[in-house]
Amino acid sequence: MAKRKSPSSSDLVEGWNYESKVAEIEGIIARIEAGELELEAVFEQFASAVEYLRQCESFLQQRQQQVDLLIETLSDE
Repeated sequence: MAKRKSPSSSDLVEGWNYESKVAEIEGIIARIEAGELELEAVFEQFASAVEYLRQCESFLQQRQQQVDLLIETLSDE
């Protein structure tokens, strides 16, 4: 399996949505917990969930940096 690059602010594809990724992660967890998947599929789905979590974390970090910058800008005025 090829390693995917975490999205940067310029890499986030238009249409990428935090809430939809969280819903996908929750769906994967539900399928794994329900025992609906073969063992190989469990590992594949788990790897996908981990990648989605990385994307979400990157997204949140970028937004936190933006908020910090805005707060800093307001404090300087």
